[in-house]
Parts: sequence; structure tokens; C-alpha cells
Amino acid sequence: MNFLTYTRLGLCVGITTLLLTLVSCSKKATESPNPTEVASFDLIQQKILTPSCATSGCHSSEKDGTFAQHGLVLAAGVAYANLVGVDPKNSDAKADGIKRVKPYASLESLLYHKLNISATHHSGKQYGNPMPLGGNTLPDGQIEFIRRWIEAGAPKTGNVADVTILEDKTVTVATYEPLAVPTAGTGYQMAVPLFDVQPNFERELFTRKMVGNSQDIYVNRYETKMRSGSHHFVAYDFRSKSSLPNLNDIRDLRNPDNSLNILTALTMSNHVYLAGSQAQYQDYTFPAGAALLIPAGASFDLNSHFVNKTTSVMKGEAQINLYTVDKSTVKIVVQTLDLSNTNLTLPANTRVTMTKSFTFDKPRKVLTLTSHMHKLGEKFVIKIKGGTRDGEIVYTSTDWESPDIITFATPIDLKKGEGLTSEITYNNTTAKAVSFGLTSEDEMGIIFGYYYEP
Repeated sequence: MNFLTYTRLGLCVGITTLLLTLVSCSKKATESPNPTEVASFDLIQQKILTPSCATSGCHSSEKDGTFAQHGLVLAAGVAYANLVGVDPKNSDAKADGIKRVKPYASLESLLYHKLNISATHHSGKQYGNPMPLGGNTLPDGQIEFIRRWIEAGAPKTGNVADVTILEDKTVTVATYEPLAVPTAGTGYQMAVPLFDVQPNFERELFTRKMVGNSQDIYVNRYETKMRSGSHHFVAYDFRSKSSLPNLNDIRDLRNPDNSLNILTALTMSNHVYLAGSQAQYQDYTFPAGAALLIPAGASFDLNSHFVNKTTSVMKGEAQINLYTVDKSTVKIVVQTLDLSNTNLTLPANTRVTMTKSFTFDKPRKVLTLTSHMHKLGEKFVIKIKGGTRDGEIVYTSTDWESPDIITFATPIDLKKGEGLTSEITYNNTTAKAVSFGLTSEDEMGIIFGYYYEP
């Protein structure tokens, strides 16, 4: 081979190399990255958390109105650290050893429970409202992708789940099955009938219903159930029976323009907590031999709250079943806690914390706690007063409209002379002093719940 041949060969090789380089550069400049090159968690962040969870008012920042309740920000850059290996705030989930995300264990990860609305996947356990609250249910492919990522160890980097799963846009929505009406002689059902929730709107309503009991009854168990999208369901008794709302009327808390319906808000001041839940389904049984006494001819106010963040009309609905036992089996009558601080004086344009202690002249076992305050209330804390657990916090809620309802697996055992303390922080942003009262412009601070005397 002569010099000329070598020269031509070298020229061809050089041209070929140059063309390959240009093609390669052109490909990198015009084609998007292969999704399999993106870490599984980054895909979860981009395709699920950011568009569906880290939205304003939900999990976008600590400034969200709901942050004090869930304490979880899912924005890019902080979501991973806030999820993996972290204890949840949900007391039932925490008691069961659930983590927000537990590597290699999707069934022990609250994130998976919250997104998968099928009750069968976790033996019917309820850990609060499914997510996204009031939004469209996530496609099956996204939920399965998260499950596989968790089962693969929930790594921050690396590809551990098949990206093609995300292409499955099927949305599995279980048909709502209302609670079956108790058979004759075993109980009573009360229900909030089917109603519409307009797009991008929250609807909270009340309706007074008769229990249907012609004589005194003893209730040792209740079930509650709501459609998906519910925030809570509560049945209230009335402090005063002399002024009751009309039977079966639907009373909305908000007007169509989202302003407060003052007349409905006024009726809330007469409420005493009877039963309720923030989970879509709850089945609660009092301790053996204990029951609530419901007087003959009783009526209760049923309160249902739904959140609709979609662009279509949502359906709301809820039921409560009250199961009865024979009086002869009742050894303990469960009573309702109604501990109110009426000595409230909130100076204008001031944040203030009001404290009041309630001591009992007999031993009590506290089964359930919830709270009641109006719109100036920022934080409601309940502590044990006296004894070896003096000062221990047993309840905290930061939501005045829909306070937490805490049921204790082991009742709080309070001896004679011990009790409970309410510690409530109010932020009076108005230009006038506010005191205790029945209107929505006044304030309240009430501990509600259940107890019995051993």
C-alpha cells in the first residue's frame, strides 16, 4: 500500500469520525433524556408529588394552612428527607409502627396507604383521609410504581422500578357501598343523604335527624362511613333542647360564594360531641359492659364536610349506625365530657394563650378527646392535671373547623382530684376585644369527649 493510499484512507476515516461526532451531538441536542435514566424517586417527585401533592394549601410549604396538622412538605428538594424513615403524625399509624415510608415494606408505609384507597390492601386499617384530599384518585400505574420503589428499598437515587408502569392510566374507583341498616332490635341508622359538592369547592353541612327510638336505648358500638373526598363526619347532641334546628333541613356552613353562613354557624354553638371520625370508615366499640345512654325520642345534628378540588361535581354522603345492647348487660354508662372555659378575654390585635384546669371529684377513665374553638383559635392543647402524669400532653389540634378526634386504646386513668387542662392559643386579628359567646364573632374553648366512672 503506497503513501497515497494511506493518505486517502486517513482522509476517509477522518471524515467518517467527523460525521459520527456531528450525528452524536445532534442527537444529544434534540432528543429528551431517556426516562429510564432518571432515578425512580425523581420520577415520583416529577410525575406524582409535585403535581398532585405539593400544591398550594396541601403539602407545598410550611405556610400551608394544613401544615400544622400533617407537618409534611412534599416539595422538590425536601420530600425525600420528609418521607423515608420518618414517623407519621397520625396517632393510629404511629401506634402500629407505620412510617411515612418504610424501605422494603409498602404495607408499613403511610404514603402507600394514603394513595391506595382500596381497604383490602391493608386489612381495613384506617389512617385518616385518602389522598389527594378532594382530588382525583391517582392512576393505578402511579400507585404501583410507588409500591415497587418502596419494596426495592425506597432509594433516593437509582432506577429500581419499571418506568413503563407509569403508562398505565387506569383509575380504579371502588363503588361506594353505604352501611347496611342494622336489623330490627340491634340498632338504628342515621344518614346524610346524597348531595352535590361543586367543582373546586368545600361543602360542609348539617342536618338534624331523629334516631327513631321510642324508649331509652344503650349504645355500645357505632359505625361511621363516608364517600371518598370527605374530611370528617360528626354526630352532635344539643346542649339545650329548647331551640333546635328544623328536622331534615340541609344547613350549609358556607354560602355559594364561600362566605360564612352566620345562621348555620350560630347553631354550632349549641353542639355537644356525640360521635365522629375523620376516617372514611370507623367501627368503634366501647369497653365491655360500657354504653352510651340515648334518651327516648332523641335527635342529633349530623355534620358532613367534603373537599372537591376537581373540575367536576363530587357526590357526598355519610351514615352512622348506633348498635344497642340490653340494659341488663350495661355496668358502666359512658358520659360525654363538656368542659368549657367561659372566662375568655382576647385583647384586640393580640395573640394570647388561655389556660383552664378541670378537676374531678370522682375517678374517671377518659376514652376519647376532641376540641371546640372558633375561627380565632390557632392551637388547642389538652394536658393531664395532677398525679404522676401531671403536665403530659394528650391532645393537640390546630384546626378550629374540623378538630382531631382522638380515641385512646388505653383509657386515660384519672384519680379523684386529678383532671384535664385546656391550653388554647388564640390570635385575635380583629380591632376589638373578643370574649366567650355563642355567635361566630365570639370565641369558645371546650373539651369534648367520652369518659366513664370505674
